[in-house]
Amino acid sequence: MVLSGLARPGQIPAAAVATRPPRDGVLMGMNTGQEFDDFVRGRSAALLRTAYALTGDRGHAEDLLQTALLRTARRWTAARGAPEAYVRQVLVNLCRDRVRWLQRRPREAALPDGADPPGVADELAEQIGQRRSVIQALMGLPAGQRQVVVLRFLEDLSVAETAELLGISQGTVKSYTSRALASLRVTLNDIAAAGNRGAQEVFHAH
Repeated sequence: MVLSGLARPGQIPAAAVATRPPRDGVLMGMNTGQEFDDFVRGRSAALLRTAYALTGDRGHAEDLLQTALLRTARRWTAARGAPEAYVRQVLVNLCRDRVRWLQRRPREAALPDGADPPGVADELAEQIGQRRSVIQALMGLPAGQRQVVVLRFLEDLSVAETAELLGISQGTVKSYTSRALASLRVTLNDIAAAGNRGAQEVFHAH
C-alpha cells in the first residue's frame, strides 16, 4: 500500500503525544464531565496524527486539534453520541479554512530536517523517514485530494463516509483517490530514488 509509512491509529504510543487539553486553560469551568475527559485521553493521539497528516506541520496540527476539542466541548451534548466523528469534521473544516488563509499569504517554510512527526520514538529512525516521506508527498497534493486520502487510508472511512464528511459525491471521492494515489506513487518513488542517489554519493566519496 502506498501509504504504508503513515501510522494508523493505535500504532504510536498515546503517551508520546499530548493527549488532553489543559484543564486550567480554555476548558476550565466547562461542565463536560468525565466522559469528555476519557474521550480526549483515549483518542487525542490518533486525532493528532490525522491533523498532522492534513496539515504537514506539527504546531498547526496541535493548534487545530485544540480548537477542535474546544468546539467539541462546547457542543458536547450534541457531539457525545459520536464524538470522534464530530472532532474529525471540525478538523477538516478548520483545515479548509487554513488552506484558504494560506492562499492569501506567502508560503511558510517546510518542516526542518530534524523535526519528527508527533508521537514517534527516536529509535524508530527508519519509520520516521518513511512517515516524513509520506507527509512530504501528501503536502504535494491538492487540498481536496489530500483530505480524501487521509480520511480513506488513515481514518479508514468508507467512500460513502468520506463523501458525506467532505460534502462531495462518492464519484468525486473515487476520482480524487485515484489521482492522489497515482501522484503519491510517483512522488514517493522520486523521493526514494533521490535517497538512493544520496547514499551512493556518500559511499563513492569514501
